[in-house]
Amino acid sequence: MTKTAISPTRSENYPEWYQQVIKAADLAESSVVRGCMVIKPWGYAIWENIQKTLDGMIKATGHKNFYCPLFVPLSFLEKEAEHVEGFAKECAVVTHHRLEADDNGKLQPAGKLEEPLIIRPTSEAIIGDLYSRWIQSYRDLPMLYNQWANVVRWEMRTRLFLRTSEFLWQEGHTAHATEQEAREETLKMLHTYVTLVQDYLAMPVAYGEKTKSERFPGAVNTYTIEAMMQDKKALQGGTSHYLGQNFAKAFNIKFLNAQGSEEYVHTTSWGVTTRLIGSLVMMHSDDDGLILPPKVAPTHIVILPLIRSEQDRTKIMEYCEGLLHALKATKYNELPIQVEIDASDLRPGEKAWSWVKKGAPLRLEIGMQEVTKETVFLGRRDRAYNEKVALNKNEFIANVASMLQEMQQNIFNRAKKFQQDNTVEIKSVDELYKFFDPKDENSGGFALAPWIDEPESEARMKQDLKVTARVIPAELNGKTGKCIFTGKEGAPYTIFAKAY
Repeated sequence: MTKTAISPTRSENYPEWYQQVIKAADLAESSVVRGCMVIKPWGYAIWENIQKTLDGMIKATGHKNFYCPLFVPLSFLEKEAEHVEGFAKECAVVTHHRLEADDNGKLQPAGKLEEPLIIRPTSEAIIGDLYSRWIQSYRDLPMLYNQWANVVRWEMRTRLFLRTSEFLWQEGHTAHATEQEAREETLKMLHTYVTLVQDYLAMPVAYGEKTKSERFPGAVNTYTIEAMMQDKKALQGGTSHYLGQNFAKAFNIKFLNAQGSEEYVHTTSWGVTTRLIGSLVMMHSDDDGLILPPKVAPTHIVILPLIRSEQDRTKIMEYCEGLLHALKATKYNELPIQVEIDASDLRPGEKAWSWVKKGAPLRLEIGMQEVTKETVFLGRRDRAYNEKVALNKNEFIANVASMLQEMQQNIFNRAKKFQQDNTVEIKSVDELYKFFDPKDENSGGFALAPWIDEPESEARMKQDLKVTARVIPAELNGKTGKCIFTGKEGAPYTIFAKAY
């Protein structure tokens, strides 16, 4: 039996495997505060790379960053009925503004607020109030703003990165003069997310519109990107919402058009979260730990000096330093390659395994043999741990950028093939039940079937199979068929899956 770094393996216990990969890669840990997490430096560096990439894309589409308060007055949240209903069970509420010691010296809440404050689960409500004051004329439109922030949703069952009571995200909020312009904005940002996850995170996704019951509370239309994890479950990676005039009417966001008439604006909102890190772990990693696409890896190359005697130390370290400087002078993805030397005193095997588990794309083991022959002993994280090769140093430096790009593509192709192999077109209810057989732990994937969006069959799927409608895939260009439940024609093809 092959020994692996992570125990249990994916096939033995997938949920626990996920937790152990996070621990072994030193990405995050649970906080003493229920349901919250501490994102550790390696995990936060991955988030910073995602953030930096997406922030550039957002700004390139004409949006500007701003920041809004963490606290939302309860009365603001109540203005849009569907919105408050959707988030009511997840809200954390502040009712007092100070602490005072009682007769026993124990601190107690004091100074009750006149109006409770909600710790933002999302910011549509408070931004609606701002926009009602900032927007007066068509000349103020479009208003294209984005914020990077934290939010709180009081989750009952939490899991690191995938579902925590507090998480990090970006949320875009825009206001437009016309429905057409707002709808174009909604789809533009959806495609921005598709580019981010596919080109940078190497995550193939199905994208398109959500069904009615899966819409964001208060939205007219919700669009999503859905990824398939290695246990064949779906994970929602990001959403973009056309809010119509619902929030504009709730918060009285009006403008004078060019003809001098007053109209309500059309608004959108869109966001992705630190859940993307969880999806990276689940989609790409193996039983030896994390696998990172090079475009989001904090370190592309780690140099591991193998010093077996003190007399060799100086020569090996000088060789490693020279290699470090030469590699830093090269570029990948139009940015300097990130390289570091691990000079810790761990045993060579233990040191190499630590970087395998962290997902560093390339490992260079350097001993006296490499110094003498002017070579590098290379391990690639997209291949087996024991699959290592000796390469000429200068040849490696000249080709390292193309090697990283090859790895990026390999990781994407592997995930894409898994998605395709586990996506099946379903033609009947019987086929659907067989595909999601509750007695078979390995059953499932993406089931593509024509379906009339109606509550009775949806409730049946949820109850019997724990399956939901994930997305009406845009790549099918509106393809319809005969609904597998009702037999009605004109049913959009929809992807069904178990989901996180």
